[in-house]
Amino acid sequence: MRWRGTGDPSGHNGEVIDLAAMLADLELLVNTESPSLDLPLMTQSAHTLAGVMESRLGSAPTLVESPAGPHVHWRGGGTPKVLIVGHHDTVFPVGSCAARPFAVVDGRATGPGVFDMKCGVVQAVHAVASLADPSGVEILITADEEVGSGTSRALIEERALACGNVLVCEASADGGALKTARKGTGGYEVVVHGRAAHAGLEPEKGINSLVAAAELILHINTFGDPATATTVTPTVAVAGTAENVVPAEARIRVDVRVEQPGENERLEALFGSLSTTVPGATIEVRGGIDRPPMPASASASLFPVAVAAGAAIGLGEVLGVGVGGGSDGNFTAAIGVPTLDGLGAVGGGAHADHEFVLVDTLVPRAQLLAAIIARL
Repeated sequence: MRWRGTGDPSGHNGEVIDLAAMLADLELLVNTESPSLDLPLMTQSAHTLAGVMESRLGSAPTLVESPAGPHVHWRGGGTPKVLIVGHHDTVFPVGSCAARPFAVVDGRATGPGVFDMKCGVVQAVHAVASLADPSGVEILITADEEVGSGTSRALIEERALACGNVLVCEASADGGALKTARKGTGGYEVVVHGRAAHAGLEPEKGINSLVAAAELILHINTFGDPATATTVTPTVAVAGTAENVVPAEARIRVDVRVEQPGENERLEALFGSLSTTVPGATIEVRGGIDRPPMPASASASLFPVAVAAGAAIGLGEVLGVGVGGGSDGNFTAAIGVPTLDGLGAVGGGAHADHEFVLVDTLVPRAQLLAAIIARL
């Protein structure tokens, strides 16, 4: 499948969008391991991606060094108008690519990180390469999105403010729908401090942190609120050192998602007021919401552009939905920059071994992105 815009209002007459070329780049990126926070592999991944971008776009990006690995920043020149955001780190451990290398079978491309989100990166590069004039476009592919964007957030926000519009090439929602709103996301860690003692000889001299943690987990599980779409989910609990020792410490991790204003403050108050009936046990609470909600208002100016662009190039109806997961689009929306998300791959299985992308959607998705960029 090959595509080149020829004269519609979006007017992109640059490089041909070629499926074989996209798949070749996707194979290269997927088979280049990039587990978050592995600095040598993330550095290798950044250099590989930079090579792809230079080859397809005609100029080299800048590698912005960080403790998490290089962020890859390409500029088309001119007055910045559109920032395309993505990431090249994945959740998969070292060795995943050797065990499950990139493959295309029955119309599905598979491999670690293919859906989240190396396909979106490839689609963005090829979309921009198809533009007759890419001036005003910036691409920022970061190294730490999967671990909270701690080293990239300031750069993302800076470039978002400079460009004025943000298109996030994270994977699409079900069926290829764009993501017009996202919940705020974060997590709490609750640490219960007790005192160790021999569980058989003198358990009464210990302070059982595990018993206190069990009590707290049941209470924390009530913090969610279906009426406001807030979810609070205890996900990990660790306690104790041996079966004959009263556990001196227990740790609970809790996933939190909020949509409505005020919910963050409500949860902070609830976690801050945690207490236990276990005498002598103390509680320490860490964390909170680290990605603010992306409200539907953030995409209100950009989603109609996507709908019009899709219609103009014959893609049919473009749908948009709100989702529970967070992305770097949460940050750009929170500082008031119009943001549209989910412009990346169509497929499924994010973060799972069966992750996949529908091959026949690669060119149309790149085509849609190009048409949106050109209209902006």
